[in-house]
Amino acid sequence: MLQLDHLVLEQDDFRLTANWSVPKGLRVALIGPSGAGKSTLLSAIAGFFAPTSGRVLWDGQDLSALPPGQRPLSVLFQDQNLFPHLTVAQNLGLGLRPDLRLSTAEKARVEDALDRVDLLGMGGRKPAQLSGGQASRAALARVLLRARPLLLLDEPFSALGPALKDEMLALLAEVASETAATVLMVTHAPGEARAFAQQTVLVADGAAAPPMPTLRLFSDPPPALRAYLGSGPA
Repeated sequence: MLQLDHLVLEQDDFRLTANWSVPKGLRVALIGPSGAGKSTLLSAIAGFFAPTSGRVLWDGQDLSALPPGQRPLSVLFQDQNLFPHLTVAQNLGLGLRPDLRLSTAEKARVEDALDRVDLLGMGGRKPAQLSGGQASRAALARVLLRARPLLLLDEPFSALGPALKDEMLALLAEVASETAATVLMVTHAPGEARAFAQQTVLVADGAAAPPMPTLRLFSDPPPALRAYLGSGPA
């Protein structure tokens, strides 16, 4: 279980609080106005942003003393975290061994992961030779290889068109199910939250509210969410 225990994040005039937990294996969307603190909350969980007070716990273990690389999680950002000077296969291999000295069995795992995301035969390409959708698939393949229990995503498919974005969300759901990962995904699109997330966290007015069932939240939105959604399509 992921628990945010009376977490307080502050920087200059920014302040965000969160005090809730998420069961293992749940897919959760984070939605709210730009600048409300969605990405900052992910950064705090990942260890890139130090809380003013409170704790981030995983299975009861306080993660505060652990650097980002030692936390039981993977992070996927908009730029897909692919190193441009490495091949796709090498980028995936980093998820297994940072020194890239992969055994025969580990190389086979990389090939299996590429096959799983329909990139078999593309391991020798550089990221610049991939389309946006292919780069997203490569990033998901590395997540699949790492098999960390917690997955944090910051609008990873925002640059993709609607059809491809839907395809990647479906693949992400499959990967999360295969690895039994708990997923927190920042999105600005209510449709993405409804399609992917079982529960949704509203981040607004200085607070990350406790997760609520996604469909219930959008069918009867609180004032802050209603203001964010405006009169456009939900």
